[in-house]
Amino acid sequence: MAPGGSACKEVLESYSTDYDIAMAKLDNNSTPARATTGSGGKQGIYSTNGVHELLECPVCTCLMYPPIHQCPNGHTLCSNCKIRVLNCCPTCRYDLGNIRCLALEKVAESLELPCTYQSLGCNDIFPYYSKLKHEQHCRFRPYNCPYAGSECSVTGDIPTLVAHLKDDHKVDMHDGCTFNHRYVKSNPHEVENATWMLTVFNCFGRQFCLHFEAFQLGMAPVYMAFLRFMGDENEAKKFSYSLEVGANGRKLIWQGIPRSIRDSHKKVRDSQDGLIIQRNLALYFSGAEREELKLRVTGRIWKEE
Repeated sequence: MAPGGSACKEVLESYSTDYDIAMAKLDNNSTPARATTGSGGKQGIYSTNGVHELLECPVCTCLMYPPIHQCPNGHTLCSNCKIRVLNCCPTCRYDLGNIRCLALEKVAESLELPCTYQSLGCNDIFPYYSKLKHEQHCRFRPYNCPYAGSECSVTGDIPTLVAHLKDDHKVDMHDGCTFNHRYVKSNPHEVENATWMLTVFNCFGRQFCLHFEAFQLGMAPVYMAFLRFMGDENEAKKFSYSLEVGANGRKLIWQGIPRSIRDSHKKVRDSQDGLIIQRNLALYFSGAEREELKLRVTGRIWKEE
């Protein structure tokens, strides 16, 4: 027998045993259920019990996707955690090597599972390997907190985030589709990326976030105001808004479509999708003394027919 022959036989036997055990668990522990047809998914039977036990990574507890790795004793884990545990099996402490658990990957390929956001309203089911891609864009997935003044990790639906902004971040809430805001800064020569304000407007039964901040655009300090819609992009396109700032016979006007809060605050700001005011012009709008920034930003929101 060539060197390593017994090891090869052991791996092959492990493959067969793992597959038999996987299928037995799937047959004995799974509870079939039927889901309704939804957009992007399809109707079918999925398992709710044994599937997660088989496919959960023991380290991060997330569902595993190829390549699924196993140690010589058949313990499995995902590719990300294989790196995290320094190629050492967290169960038996054996070196993991580069053994793929092809049996479990094959089992996963035959499964159909409901979307993770089923409890939030998504009734679609998907082949196991399509599920993750769908969930990255599922319209029922939670929203991130739109508050930009700190690294807030809160997620939820829109009513939850509105209450969170009001109670935890003490954000000003206003009703109406027109606004007139005055922004004052005592030292206009200081421009910091963290200088900003947020106001939420209730309009047409929906919520909009008005951002105003100062930051460096290249070497030039600027002020920027923009609106974000608390909802998905397709809904945001149903609305438009305008912003206006001026004084001393001059005026700047911006008109656009609010960006969805699916787009991060930084992404919107870096794309310059809003009213941008150069500092010299902002100081001109503030008055002859130029000792204090005094900007009055007015605007309105309307619904496109």
